[in-house]
Amino acid sequence: MKKITLNTLYAKKHPKEGNQATKISAITAYDTLFASIFDPIVDLILVGDSLNMSFNGKPDTLSANMDLMLYHTKAVCQGAKRAFVVADMPYGSYTTEQQAVKNALRFYQESLADAVKLEGGVQKAPIIKALVSEGVAVIGHVGLLPQSVRGVGGYKIVGKNQESAQQVLEDALAVQEAGASLVVLEGVVASVASEISTTLDIPTIGIGSGVGCDGQILVFSDMLGLFNAFKPKFVRTYLEGATLIQEALKRYVADIQEGNFPSPEESY
Repeated sequence: MKKITLNTLYAKKHPKEGNQATKISAITAYDTLFASIFDPIVDLILVGDSLNMSFNGKPDTLSANMDLMLYHTKAVCQGAKRAFVVADMPYGSYTTEQQAVKNALRFYQESLADAVKLEGGVQKAPIIKALVSEGVAVIGHVGLLPQSVRGVGGYKIVGKNQESAQQVLEDALAVQEAGASLVVLEGVVASVASEISTTLDIPTIGIGSGVGCDGQILVFSDMLGLFNAFKPKFVRTYLEGATLIQEALKRYVADIQEGNFPSPEESY
């Protein structure tokens, strides 16, 4: 299967004459096994710092660091040969242009990641520009910023009033102007996200921002029903994964206790 590139993703929003635009499908992954399962089907795999919450049980993403994200990015790249792989820049890894370039280049040198993602709009535009000037593909992230939840007092939807809507639009435009190849719109009021998607030339990837975005992403453990601590409004569960796994485990334990596993055919 042909490797998906930035050109592939851009062409989904801006197809050749006579073709229709198609939505970008994106999902998170954190290891080789799930990356290899997702790889033939989705366009983009994000190695998200969301793993800090869904798999490490932390209250937010902030304690994820470069070593953790590099480890998981390398694992995902081992399993994803077709999909476009994006590595999340963890909190504190891009506070200055020099630091951001150093850490982004580590993703490129130590893994096969296709791009890095960082949070922030107008204020982070110089950092995005610095990364792009070094040949790093950057995915922006505006709207609700998970790495800023402690500073703003929680997870707050963006675009509920004119001032907020104008600010997120300016952030998205600044990210594009700085050279970002795509931008994630998280927790943005649907009508505002739709307007931004129409305004921008680069594709938008929505999470909790309505159907008007150029693509959608979900955390895979949410989508598969594996994470049950809480369920955001925007999550659609496509599989009751935790329940199915527990039922399988119960059958496994019962077979062990009843002497039905292993069978003669499963024994050497």
